[in-house]
Amino acid sequence: METSGYHTTKYWRQLADGRVRCELCPRLCTLRDGKRGACFVRLAHEGEIVLSTYGRSSGFCIDPIEKKPLNHFYPGSSVLSFGTAGCNLGCKFCQNWNISKSREIDTLGSKASPLQIASAAKNNGCDSIAFTYNDPVIFLEYAVDTAQACHDVEVKTVAVTAGYICDSPREKFFSVMDAANIDLKAFSERFYRKLCSGQLAPVLETLQYVKQETDVWFEITTLLIPGENDSSDELDNMTQWIMNHLGPDVPLHFSAFHPDFKMLDKPRTPSSTLIKAREIALKNGLHYVYVGNVHDEACSSTYCPSCRRKLISRDWYEVGVVEITPEGLCGHCGGHIAGRFSKQSAAFGRHRIPITIR
Repeated sequence: METSGYHTTKYWRQLADGRVRCELCPRLCTLRDGKRGACFVRLAHEGEIVLSTYGRSSGFCIDPIEKKPLNHFYPGSSVLSFGTAGCNLGCKFCQNWNISKSREIDTLGSKASPLQIASAAKNNGCDSIAFTYNDPVIFLEYAVDTAQACHDVEVKTVAVTAGYICDSPREKFFSVMDAANIDLKAFSERFYRKLCSGQLAPVLETLQYVKQETDVWFEITTLLIPGENDSSDELDNMTQWIMNHLGPDVPLHFSAFHPDFKMLDKPRTPSSTLIKAREIALKNGLHYVYVGNVHDEACSSTYCPSCRRKLISRDWYEVGVVEITPEGLCGHCGGHIAGRFSKQSAAFGRHRIPITIR
């Protein structure tokens, strides 16, 4: 339901002093009428919290699913990607800052209803849609309605998120997702507080919730920033936590940082750091560990944890032959491979196709 061009929301509480507290994410923004939350897109309006970006997008592109990145969710398939504007974290290293940090509604040049998005995905042969570019948590109502419309036409749904969300909306959000890539930005409260204006603990809670309480397939991405979250001790602690709390089969992606937004003084992440991180994760028992944002076919490919044979080769986002059965078994030894697989048709490839929805 819309009021004055805004979309009504559910996760908020009126306070005795006339303010309204948003209870979507752990920031718990407390607002007087007309004021916007830290995410910029949720605001207090006539005694409630409303969403200002419902039905409006920063653009649509068809991508390979590996770009999300998801390496174990129907490898080689295509995904219709879109986002809105704003974000509920304040990452100084944001690499989509022109969208996620936007304070200009003009950023949202594309208008599309959930039904139109679902139809576009189906008509363009996309296997799934991805809520990405900025965090879909902040446009939860738009994402949920779109996900339900996609399921009606047998299109799967993917959330690319930092997992910074409160308990009740978390349950609703992930109930309509088939897969997710969740950013674990670091493994210290210092990092989250200093560089993200957030907290680590709610993200760990989200990861455990998705693993223990849902059937959502999920993978984790950590952007390694030189001198901030790339020490051997921190990587060892993080990957041990993943192993102990989430198990060995959650794929982990270590991505290379490049100077951007408010962190132009940091150097690019050397490939040696990514390889070191991968080695630590594998030593701690994780089965599927990848490097990203660099060209490294060996460390971007998928191997059987039982026989160690290469099952999927990846050259950037170009997927080679998938030697995994639709049931998720190694084509060589029959060992179990975690993920969601199907009979492979021609892989989508590495290209990116912008589309317009009218």
